[in-house]
Amino acid sequence: MSGAFHNHANKVVLTGGPGGGKTTAADLFRREIGEQIIVVPEAATLLFSGGFPRSQEKYACEAGQSAIYSVQKNLEDVQAALYPDRTLLCDRGTVDSAVYWPEGPESFFNTMDTNLQKELSRYKAVVFFQSAAVGGSSIEGGNPIRNENLKEAMVLDEKLEQIWSKHPNFFHIPHEGSFFTKMEQAIKILRDLI
Repeated sequence: MSGAFHNHANKVVLTGGPGGGKTTAADLFRREIGEQIIVVPEAATLLFSGGFPRSQEKYACEAGQSAIYSVQKNLEDVQAALYPDRTLLCDRGTVDSAVYWPEGPESFFNTMDTNLQKELSRYKAVVFFQSAAVGGSSIEGGNPIRNENLKEAMVLDEKLEQIWSKHPNFFHIPHEGSFFTKMEQAIKILRDLI
């Protein structure tokens, strides 16, 4: 596929630990901002809810993350081809799989024949939603595919923030007692980006 799709000028990734509100936010932004944006759904949720096995066993986990990475890239390319003049709002991005990779990000990037800088450059900006787990709040209920407990969610949140914060256009949305306050902050950032 043409590199033009991979480098779509207006791709914004929504990321963060489990229970940060990314998927809910993406739907809200689509409704609030309208046709200026197109939401790229989360590849992991599509795969796991479609019956792709989810396992912590090393080789099964690697196969799963490899599939997620490939589907994520292709979902972004499809939306870029269909909507070249709109901002793509990606529910997670290609870098996320590096954090879930059993042997860590460096091994992931080597296996995928890429590097962190190349993957970060796919996106105009990163909006990071800190997990509710950081504030001790429940992360249940939003995504039936989620299987992390609060401690696991906090660890993933920290690792995801550490790796994504290397993007030059990184925005951190901290956990708030009010989800509405969190969304107000994010909508302001997105409006500025669009």
